[in-house]
Amino acid sequence: MTAAQPAPRFVSAGEALTDMIRQEGGYWLARAGGAPWNVARVMAGFGIASAFAGSVSRDNFGDEIAALSRAAGLDMRFLQQHDKPSLLAIVHETSPPRYYFIGADSADLAFDPSVLPPDWTRSVEWVHCGGISLAREPLCSRLIVLLEDAKAAGARVSFDPNFRNLMTPAYDTTLARVARLADVIKVSDEDLRGLFRTRDRRSALAQLNALNPRAVILLTLGAEGAELHAQGKRLHQDSLTVEIVDTVGAGDASIGGLLYSLMHRPDAGWPAHLRRAVAAGTAACLLPGAAPPSLAAVEKVLATMDQPRSVD
Repeated sequence: MTAAQPAPRFVSAGEALTDMIRQEGGYWLARAGGAPWNVARVMAGFGIASAFAGSVSRDNFGDEIAALSRAAGLDMRFLQQHDKPSLLAIVHETSPPRYYFIGADSADLAFDPSVLPPDWTRSVEWVHCGGISLAREPLCSRLIVLLEDAKAAGARVSFDPNFRNLMTPAYDTTLARVARLADVIKVSDEDLRGLFRTRDRRSALAQLNALNPRAVILLTLGAEGAELHAQGKRLHQDSLTVEIVDTVGAGDASIGGLLYSLMHRPDAGWPAHLRRAVAAGTAACLLPGAAPPSLAAVEKVLATMDQPRSVD
């Protein structure tokens, strides 16, 4: 890395895509997204030098993601563009969500970790991964090597499986392998049901914990708040009643809030880390789309929140 542009402290790797969302009246709304890309923008918005390591197309969709990445302050040396089709998520119904992906030989699959800036793993502190990128080859194998290399160099790893219908039982091996690398795992109750094919939340959580008993688990529960499972203890944080504008990106903001807290004030304690995670997710719900919340917005929410409680 050059002296003018040091390596980012935080790197989120995986997919950036465009959601094509069917609206009333039969027209379609295009929104840039993708969970790993969202998390990178959240962290950059919180003031952490961050990058998104992934690949997008050179078409209008990819150019929009690149422009939004630049506007967010992400390190553009980690974003690759290729002359391949964009990865699209076709959301043809929103309540309940029904969707499918268009991405045969798409740009995300062309991501090449070997052309990332040299020695970036020497100074990176956290590497985050997840989403459908880990259910798509050859991208999945490349990302796992990237995570293993960063971990071996001393970085910590966070993982958000972010369950989607691509994650069939064939994904179980990948889930286990990445979970064992992770220091922090973020899941929602819906993720648990999909990943472990059960409606028994506690059973699914126990299966996830068994994959890596050392990992801290952030479990988001929507209107019920969130739980943090760390060092044999379980903390619960109630959610706030707010006027929700959009829940898209709330989970990505939550893991961003937790990681920011761990990086910014590592000794604050698990209750403080959980409160900031929930506050960040709540602040994201006050914005349209997957727009990342500002630190000021998160602080405003924090000022109104109760303390989390221990749960036996």
